[in-house]
Amino acid sequence: METNLLNKMKTGRGFIAALDQSGGSTPKALKLYGVEESAYSTDEEMFKIMHAMRARIMMSPEFNSENILGAILFKQTLDREVDGKLTARYLLDKGILPFLKVDDGLADVVNDVKLMKDINGLDNLLSAARDAGVFGTKMRSVIMGANPEGIKEVVEQQFEVADKILSYGLIPIVEPEVDINIPDKQEAEVILKKEIEAKLATLKDDQVVMLKLTLPTQDDFYADLVNNPKVLRVVALSGGYERDDANAKLSRNHGVIASFSRALTEGLNVNQTDAEFDEMLGNTIKGIADASNT
Repeated sequence: METNLLNKMKTGRGFIAALDQSGGSTPKALKLYGVEESAYSTDEEMFKIMHAMRARIMMSPEFNSENILGAILFKQTLDREVDGKLTARYLLDKGILPFLKVDDGLADVVNDVKLMKDINGLDNLLSAARDAGVFGTKMRSVIMGANPEGIKEVVEQQFEVADKILSYGLIPIVEPEVDINIPDKQEAEVILKKEIEAKLATLKDDQVVMLKLTLPTQDDFYADLVNNPKVLRVVALSGGYERDDANAKLSRNHGVIASFSRALTEGLNVNQTDAEFDEMLGNTIKGIADASNT
């Protein structure tokens, strides 16, 4: 990985836009955008409309490298074009680092966690991503209770896949999401942090990862991870918090930047004029960037 790109991600201001809604979350995302399920009848039609939404966001003058450090893409987005260029190349030309969501979704709940399903064709996907100029990857698991055994399994699986991703010269975003609605959220975060620190200690001297974590119950709880030399950047998911609430929580976690999905697209609508769309997006981006730059 080029040193200048690593430095850009390590020290850059702004946040990472999560534009990686996949099969299960796409209909909900489109409905929030003002597109009902009756507007499409096949998955291909659905993903085409979804890509048009993503492309509209990326092509907006408000979506620029001043406030956007990177963008996470869905697998199919890698082969699609934005303004006549393959998506990853379009982002790179705007000075924005492309990431790729590589997981294939979640397994059923066991030990109060949802592990990742086996990732089919991961080597081919990572090779294609590297060739396309992708900077890093993202993969998500979910923690639904302060179960030490389950949380350990989540972190072990995440870092096992991260090791393969690193071997392709890509930077993995490890995402063990803690469900914001569980009653023992803070206890789960304590266990999670300990397991992550143990795995970070096993990385080789030239290896770094990124962490995507739920906004913690205790402000600055992940400060040790922010300052860990094995962590390129700690980013936060909005996790279902409303945007203003997520921004307020984020601003109190110093050194952590946003990687919001639903909170980023909140308020955008397919029927807005370009001027209305850009104004809404610009205000949203500024709010998230300001909360990230603390």
